Parts: sequence; structure tokens; C-alpha cells
Amino acid sequence: MISSLVLSLLAACVPAAQDADWTGHRGGPARTGNVDGKAGPAQPRVLWVYRSKEQFLAPPAAGSDRLYMVVMGAFNTGALRVFDAGQGKVPLWSKGAPIVRLPTVGTPAIAGGMLVFGEGMHQTDGSSLHCLRASDGRSLWRLDVPGDLVHIEAAPTIVGGRVVVGGGGAGVLSVEMAKVTLDGKDLTLAEGEAAIEKKWKALSDAYEIEKKKDADFAIPPNEANLPRPAPKIAWQKGQGAWHVDAPVLVAGDRVYVASAYLEKEKLGERALFCLNASDGADAWKAPLKFNAWGGATMAGDLVLLPQSTMRYDPKELASAKGEVLALKAADGSVAWRRDTSGAVLATVAATKDLALVCDTGGQVMALEAKSGQPRWTYKGGAAFFAGAAVAGDTVYAADIEGIVHAMSLADGKGRWKLDLGTDPAVKAPGMVYGSPIVHGGRLYVATTNLEGKAAGGETVIVCIGDGGIAK
Repeated sequence: MISSLVLSLLAACVPAAQDADWTGHRGGPARTGNVDGKAGPAQPRVLWVYRSKEQFLAPPAAGSDRLYMVVMGAFNTGALRVFDAGQGKVPLWSKGAPIVRLPTVGTPAIAGGMLVFGEGMHQTDGSSLHCLRASDGRSLWRLDVPGDLVHIEAAPTIVGGRVVVGGGGAGVLSVEMAKVTLDGKDLTLAEGEAAIEKKWKALSDAYEIEKKKDADFAIPPNEANLPRPAPKIAWQKGQGAWHVDAPVLVAGDRVYVASAYLEKEKLGERALFCLNASDGADAWKAPLKFNAWGGATMAGDLVLLPQSTMRYDPKELASAKGEVLALKAADGSVAWRRDTSGAVLATVAATKDLALVCDTGGQVMALEAKSGQPRWTYKGGAAFFAGAAVAGDTVYAADIEGIVHAMSLADGKGRWKLDLGTDPAVKAPGMVYGSPIVHGGRLYVATTNLEGKAAGGETVIVCIGDGGIAK
């Protein structure tokens, strides 16, 4: 039977994005971690906790009533776990080996009933970009990207029927979502999915026959045996010359790509590249002082770049430096720049008139988006590796000591704190690397324990809200 998604794709190659879709890193070009516009919790009430030994390194993504988390497991294995955003006791479905073969550290993007995420991290060579049905995780296509220092560490962006994503040493790729090839034939996405469904039915029918013959030896159908359509690449830029580990920003008809220079490997170019979204043609290039691991944010007619001398390594904190750079989107000229008290690893969050910056010096700063002048500063105490989420009149941030902070958007005054290590409902010390998000009026934050005081200990996903029963 052809799924409802196939029927919808027959009518339109790719369904139009909906308001609740999570189309890119931290929700979209403003990077606020909030796409539904609802205010976040006024009090730090823990509604549910999911406990694990896996590492949650990336920000969550959300869509409708679901929460999407990539995880890194033992021996650097990768997986995607999907939860009911309202209760989170166990995953609704998961995707791991053998489909996912490498670590997963980049947030998925969701649009039109489809979910896209990449695999790989700095230590791996070669990568894959996966497209799944968001409803049940069935694979729709997979793009394999070979090469040394090729990995898809950051969130992809879905826009205009395409996926745009950085691939480390592969530069940046723009991929057609609804055009695939299978067995040397060009197909629509709907035709490709129909071929997959047909094969799955054949495998299922064969399994039922074998069960009747000998149930003990019958082998259930395996998704690894299904056809694997590959999407069409619209264009690719910077292969072998750039190193793109940061999330790519797509705004209007432009793509903004932050490329890093790798000191150890002596590879890459430290710059922001502006490309035409349609064909990848060069528009302008701006050199950067430091690497911009967090990628770019759109704030009106400016592009904001957080920069850092360090990567996600607490051992480098003592000497860390950072800068926020604002470039004019039209031509890449400098509008303003501001030094920070430490490195800025996470993407800047932008409201109508403010840029919210979290740094490893333990500060959250609100800068005037147009001028870079400080509006207010909040001192949290511990380093911030993650960025801020903005919902209503409140800013939320979480530091590497596992303390969640809520502060006023207007003046930066603290409203509440929640220590994940000591709170009675959580009691799980951990470090926060992935920026928190707000969805449906609730705040979601997750931890990692790869290192630090609680290294090897329990990790958690925590849902914080105003109502409901604490669990």
C-alpha cells in the first residue's frame, strides 16, 4: 500500500514547510531555538526526565508533538531517537546501526513530513546524509559522501525543496530532496518510496511464509536489505579547499558558509562565504579572525558570526578568546565587531533588535543587533558552550556545570536557576554542549558526560515546564 506521504508527494514534489517545521539549526535563521512563538516556563518545574548512558551533544529539534535527538553511544556509535515531547519515557522510534554507521552530533532538520540528518565527526572520514519519514523513521534516501576529513557534523537546512549542508572537507552541498536515482534510473521521491514499499512488502510476505514453515528459523525483514535511492546533488562548493563543520545559514536567495582553518592538519580556509542558493555561484567572501564553529545567524540585514580560538574542549578554557562579527548581508562589509570575555562556540540567537551571545567566560550578553553596543550582561559563573534559547520575554541558557539559567530578555536580570545535578527530580550531574530549545511552552535541555566531574555517568534529557505532574 502506498503511504499517505507518497500520495502527498505525487501532488507536490516536496510539501511546503509548515510553521512548526524545524528547518535548520536551532529552528531557523534567527537561531532562537523556538519556532512556535510560545513563551517558555516561568518556573523551573521538571515534568519528565529521560535517563541514558548515551551522549547528547547536539541541540534537540522539535516538530508537532515530538522531540528529535541525535545521540552518540559506546565506541562512537550514532543513532537518532524520537520521543513524545509530552512525556519522554521511552523513544517512539529510533534509527541506529546498521543504517547509521558513524557518530551523530548534528541536529536533524524537519519539513513537510521528512527528517534529514548527517553522520560523522572530526575523527571520521566519509559521511552520509539521511532522509527519513518523520512519522516512523523509514528511510527515503541516503547520500554517501566519501573522502578524507569528510563528515556532516552540523545540522542541515531544508529550504525551497533542497537540503543544504556542510560536509567538512567536502565543503557545502545543495541536494534535491525530491529527485533521486535508483538502479541507474532517475525517479521522483514518490516513485523511489513506492519501490521501497514494494520491496518491504515482498520481504514481509516471504517472512510470513517462512514463519509458517519454521518459526524458530524465520528471519524478520531488515531495512538494510531495502533499495537505497540516492538524491540528486544540485551543486557542491569548496570541496577539498574549505572545511565546513558549522551549520550553514540559508536566508532568502543566499547561502552563508563558515569555513574553518584546521591548525593541526593545515587545511581549510577561515572565512565566511556567501553563495547564490540556486547554483552555488560566489557572491562575496569575508575573512574571519577565528574559526566560527557555531555558524552564522541572520539579524535583519546583518549576518552575525560567533568566533572562537578553541573547540569543545574544557582543557582550552583558560586561554580561550572570542569575537562576534556582524557583516552586511548585501556585500560582506563589516558593520561592527565586538570582543568577548571568552570564546563563543555556539550560534548567536537574534530577536528583532538584540543579539544574544553566550561565551566561555560565563556570560550571556545582549548586544544591539544593529550596532553591537551592549544592552545588558548576565554573569552565570561557569562557561557556556551552548547558546541561548529565546521565548516570549525570557532567555534560557545552560552551562557546562549543568545549571540552567532563565533571565529577562528586557534587562538580563535572573529569574530562576535549575541545577540538574542537585534537583530532586533529576539528580544527574552533567555538562551541556547542545543549546536548549523551547517548544510548546516547555524547555528541553540534554547533557553529556564524555568528560568532566561526572565523566562516564548518567546523561539526561530534561523537560521543564509550568504545569503537569513532575516525573
